[in-house]
Amino acid sequence: MKRIVFLLFMLIVAGSIYSQSCTPQGNQASYGTNNLWIGYVYDNIDFTNYAGYVNEGNTSSPNFDESFGGDVVSYPTNGCSVTTETFSVRYKLTKTFTSGTYQVIVGGDDGYRLSLDGGATWTINKWLDQSYTTTTVIVTLSGTVNLVLEYYENGGQNRISFNIQTACIGSEDQSVYGVNGVWNGYVYYGQNFNLYKGLVHEGVTGVPNFDESFGGDNVTYNSSGCPIQTENFSVRYRLQAIFSGSSYIFTVGGDDGYRLSLDGGSTWVINKWQDQSYNTTSYSTTLSGTKNLVLEYYENGGGNRVSFSMTGSIVLPLQLLNFQGKSTGNIVQLNWETSREVNVAYYEIQRSNDQLGFTAIGKVDAKDISSGQNIDYSYSDHFPLNGNNYYRLRMTDINGNYTYSPVVVVSFEQNTSASIFPTVLTANTIYVRAGSSMQNASLSFYEITGRKLEEIQLPKTINAGETISASLNIGSLSKGTYLVVCKSSGATIIKQLVLVQ
Repeated sequence: MKRIVFLLFMLIVAGSIYSQSCTPQGNQASYGTNNLWIGYVYDNIDFTNYAGYVNEGNTSSPNFDESFGGDVVSYPTNGCSVTTETFSVRYKLTKTFTSGTYQVIVGGDDGYRLSLDGGATWTINKWLDQSYTTTTVIVTLSGTVNLVLEYYENGGQNRISFNIQTACIGSEDQSVYGVNGVWNGYVYYGQNFNLYKGLVHEGVTGVPNFDESFGGDNVTYNSSGCPIQTENFSVRYRLQAIFSGSSYIFTVGGDDGYRLSLDGGSTWVINKWQDQSYNTTSYSTTLSGTKNLVLEYYENGGGNRVSFSMTGSIVLPLQLLNFQGKSTGNIVQLNWETSREVNVAYYEIQRSNDQLGFTAIGKVDAKDISSGQNIDYSYSDHFPLNGNNYYRLRMTDINGNYTYSPVVVVSFEQNTSASIFPTVLTANTIYVRAGSSMQNASLSFYEITGRKLEEIQLPKTINAGETISASLNIGSLSKGTYLVVCKSSGATIIKQLVLVQ
């Protein structure tokens, strides 16, 4: 009995000691100073059952990243400990800022929100259960500011982070237009041109067309001044161009929002200013003289891409009655018929694998530049691309004016019983791997226009699975794309585009 009484006495004493050591400290109202936050900790997710306070940051910086020692562990405070499973913290800091623009990044798992006015309003508000995520804002601060950062954890992992730094700002005059086909692109943080970061260029001299994907989703994209993350940004492209009184087709694409102006941004001839997956919009008009083009774009998470193309659309004195294409054996056969040709010079055949960038692959002279009769034309593409091939005609008159035909798509599937590698040639050696037995095989090297440069005879018999090397004379060639064709017993086995560097 004495033993039981003694044990009860010890439990009471221990409880009394614990109670005395677990008195919550701090008044829950004071703000930290000198970059040291005071964090008031609560043993619930709604700031009830106050436990005590902690400090974050240091005298040189208020930035911190806190994971509370782990998931479902005891987290000590100046007062009582809490279990890191369902709890909340209200951090307070008074800080004096030099007048300027600042970038603030707050992250949390689960809910977090940041106030710059003592909790009256929330500049950042992500008050929901979530895995760790961050939010970035650009703010202008001056003088003494009462910062309140609130956080709650509702099971699973836990983490809260805060980072503030002077925002990097570009220095260029953002009103200047690019010339000679080269756009000036002014890059901004935020979807509404919030904070200028720096200058980029698109297009090349004489050709303003471009297709930009910014290096990927949520990566660093560099400008002349400051980098951005490709998640929440915008770009305003400017170009001054001189038009010759002809008809033009403008095609703009984007993921997400895009819009095009031909009068310096006063009106928008293309306006798709909304979150969306990549799509394109075209606009046709007749233009003369100097015009100030403005192309605006914003990205709001996920994929990102913006594209621009401009083509002349002169009404030539001819009628294109039809334009067709079909795959026949190892080639694609194109046929078209015209009527009322007057002063037509030639037809340039162009091909693309994505309907964005077209490359000239051939040319057919006009048969009768003054005939009123219907005229048939044809062209054979001996080196079609594997998959979908998009073809169009650039129809040009004797004065250099031109217009385009509708696009024709032809699907082509090549025999893949062999492989050719490497596809990027930095040396003279290329390899052929046979998928099946080949007899009297040869390897031919062509320009993309179809002109044969070299033909090499391979061993008379090549067994299935065997790899043969061949030496190509590429030393005198210009950098660019070429075609390699492998034949067995006179039949084409595989065609492979290669890049000579």
